[in-house]
Amino acid sequence: MKKLLILSFSRLESDPRVTRQIELFHEDWEVSTCGYGPTPAGSIRHFSVPDECPVWRYPRALVIARQYRRAYRGNAAIAWAIEHLPIEEFDAVLANDVDAAGVAVVLRPINGFHADLHEFAPLQNSEMLRFRLFVAPFVKWQLRTFVSQAASTSTVGFAIADRYRREYGLDPAVVMNAPPLADLSPQPVEAPIRLVHAGAALRNRRLELLIEAVRATRTDVTLDLYLPPNDPGYLEELRALAAGEDRVTFREPVPFDRLVATLNGYDVGLHLLAPTNYNNANALPNKFFEYVQARLGLIIGPSPEMTSVMSGYGFGLTTSDFTADALTTVLDGLTPERVGELKQAADAAAPVLCSATQAAGWVTAMSRLRDAAR
Repeated sequence: MKKLLILSFSRLESDPRVTRQIELFHEDWEVSTCGYGPTPAGSIRHFSVPDECPVWRYPRALVIARQYRRAYRGNAAIAWAIEHLPIEEFDAVLANDVDAAGVAVVLRPINGFHADLHEFAPLQNSEMLRFRLFVAPFVKWQLRTFVSQAASTSTVGFAIADRYRREYGLDPAVVMNAPPLADLSPQPVEAPIRLVHAGAALRNRRLELLIEAVRATRTDVTLDLYLPPNDPGYLEELRALAAGEDRVTFREPVPFDRLVATLNGYDVGLHLLAPTNYNNANALPNKFFEYVQARLGLIIGPSPEMTSVMSGYGFGLTTSDFTADALTTVLDGLTPERVGELKQAADAAAPVLCSATQAAGWVTAMSRLRDAAR
């Protein structure tokens, strides 16, 4: 059996996209993994990057001076991976995100490597001036220097794939962030209508809009929020905003392998992702598909990628813009009967919007690497 390294500078046990890769390939490959945290299920050998080596911390002076090769090798996580991973041992490497591509080049996998680009990396934090001035040119250098050597690439959505194609000459397959098909059914809808949002507590997602809309709506609803403390200060601000509003409840986050089953107890998933940067504007995020697998109706903002997918199945409603007032307007029109129709449409879409049907781009790329002549 050929040897595959799945490399991602993330906590693998809580990274849904990487976990799906391991689940998809561990039967046909001898899968090793490298990333933060304990050995994930399906990995026969794990290289655990120390937590004290964060991948986001590049030598600032070298990045500013555009000494990019030295800056890349000076990153503690990347240096650790290069030191501890065997060279010319793996038949293939599946490198997740731009940071991992340079390590894949150094490892010289026998049949080459595949780069899975989770977002459009040069604009990942483009709302921040320091990112635009210093980090973006460094990311572009990594794309030209390392990702360009990949045998194949993939990304999460069509708009991002088109931009990589136009600007970097890549030809990414689109692998949407869909989880496995869940053996669930839509739950009955009664008053109050149970709204839910589960995701990172990040300021640029403007989650306060959800609380403000629920406070203003005339419809009998509740809102439960499952928010890990990505930004503890911001999470406390959200709690303070919701103080005194009995219809809003903060729940303890649940592991992602239990998330879809937990969400199944709700009626409508909310995801009003403000277009604060390019990737947010063109997102097709995990939670969009998790809500579908949980057999929920959806309410989203006018995000083009999500709207395009949703319009083909009819399992959700779209606000007119990304404001609390626009969300309130949609909430004011909800009835248990209408929500029930949305949930039935999600149930019909779930067998299509799942990992088994969406992973074809990975399967094709990795099959080529597995079967390539040495």
